[in-house]
Amino acid sequence: MNFPLYIAQRYLRSNSKNSAINIINRIASMGIIVGALALFVVLSVFSGLKEFSLSFTNNIDPDLKINSTLGKSFEVTPTQESQIKKIAGIASYSKIIEERVLFVYGDKQEVTYLKGVDSQFTKVNPIVKSLYNGQWFAYNTAQVVVGYGLAQKFSMGLLDFNTNLEVFVPKPGRGGINSPEDAFNKSTIYPIGIYAISEDLDSKYVFADLGMAQELLEYNKNQVSGIEFKENPGADETAITAQLNAIFHNKITVKNRAQLNESLYKMLNTENIAVYLIFTLVIIIALFNLIGALIMMILDKKGNLKTLFNLGVEIKSLRKIFLLQGTLLSFFGGLIGLGIGIAIVLFQQHFELIMITPTLPYPVVFSLENVAIVMGTIMVLGFIASLIASSRVSEKLLS
Repeated sequence: MNFPLYIAQRYLRSNSKNSAINIINRIASMGIIVGALALFVVLSVFSGLKEFSLSFTNNIDPDLKINSTLGKSFEVTPTQESQIKKIAGIASYSKIIEERVLFVYGDKQEVTYLKGVDSQFTKVNPIVKSLYNGQWFAYNTAQVVVGYGLAQKFSMGLLDFNTNLEVFVPKPGRGGINSPEDAFNKSTIYPIGIYAISEDLDSKYVFADLGMAQELLEYNKNQVSGIEFKENPGADETAITAQLNAIFHNKITVKNRAQLNESLYKMLNTENIAVYLIFTLVIIIALFNLIGALIMMILDKKGNLKTLFNLGVEIKSLRKIFLLQGTLLSFFGGLIGLGIGIAIVLFQQHFELIMITPTLPYPVVFSLENVAIVMGTIMVLGFIASLIASSRVSEKLLS
C-alpha cells in the first residue's frame, strides 16, 4: 500500500489523545455531511419544480416545430409530405395555422390566437389530457375547444345556443374599406370543450379545424403557418433538423421545445445555477472547519512527523498524508450525506410525505446528474481545502 495513504487511513480511523481535536474533526465531518445532504436535496427539489413547471407546456408544445422564414405561411407540397414521412425518428406530424384574431361573445371581445389543426394534432400533442370539460372537437366542423381562462372572461359555457361565439379575421388585400363586412371574414363557432393547463396558456389558444382556419384566412389547401412534430424516443434531433431544412430548401426555422420556451428554460436554469452557487458557498464555509481540523491534526502529530522526516521521508510525502486524509474525509462525508439525501428524496417521491396542497405532493426528482454534481463539488472543494491545510507541513515546522 502507498505509504502516505496508509498513514492517512490510520489517522482517519484513530482518535487523538486531545479531545478538542476529536471534537473539531467531528464538526468538520458533520459540516461535510450536512452540506452534501442539503445541496443534493435542494437540487432535487429544483429539478422537481423545473419538471413540474415544464409539464404545463409539454401538453401544448411539440418536440419540434417549423415555421417559414419568408412570411407568415408557406405551402407544403405532396412531394414534401412524402419526404417528411420517410424521415427516421419522426413518430407523427401535424399541419397547423396560428393567427391572432378577434373573438366576440355577446358584448364581450377578446383578441387571441386561433389555432387550426389537422386530425394528427392529438398524436403530436397530448392536449386531450388537459381537457377540463367537454370533448375534443370533430374535424371538418365549426366546433372549437377554448381555454378555461377565455371561458371565464366570456362567462361562457359549452353548447350555449342562446349566445353565439363569433370569430373575425382581417381580410387580406389592399385598398380602401367601405364597410366592416369588407374588412373581416366572419364565422360562428361552437365551443365543444374547455382545456385547462396554466393561467397564461388558458387564454392563449382557441383550437379549431385546419380547414376552417384556412377558409377564414383565405389560404389554399396546402398553405399552413407551421408543422409540429413528435419524435420517437432516442431520435437524432440534429439529423431530423438537417433533413427538414433540406426538404424545405432552408426556408424554414426549426425549433425544439426548449427554443419554443426559451425564456422559461432560461429562467429555470438561472434559478438552478443561483441555488447551486449559494449552497456551494455554504459548503465552502463548512470546509473551513476541515482546514482547521487538518491543521490541528498536523500540530498534534508534529512529533510523529518529525520522526518520519528524520527517517528520510520527504516533506512532499508528509504533506500528502494530510492531503489524502482530508480528501478521504470529504469523500466519506459526501457519501454519507448523499446517502441520507437520496433516501429523503426517494421517500418523498414514493410516499409523498410533504404536500403543497391536499392533492399535490412537493415535486422532487432523483437524478444521477445531481448525484455527480454534489459528489464532484464536495471532492473538488475538499481537495482544495486539504491542499491548503497540508501546505502547513514544512521543514521550518519540524525543525
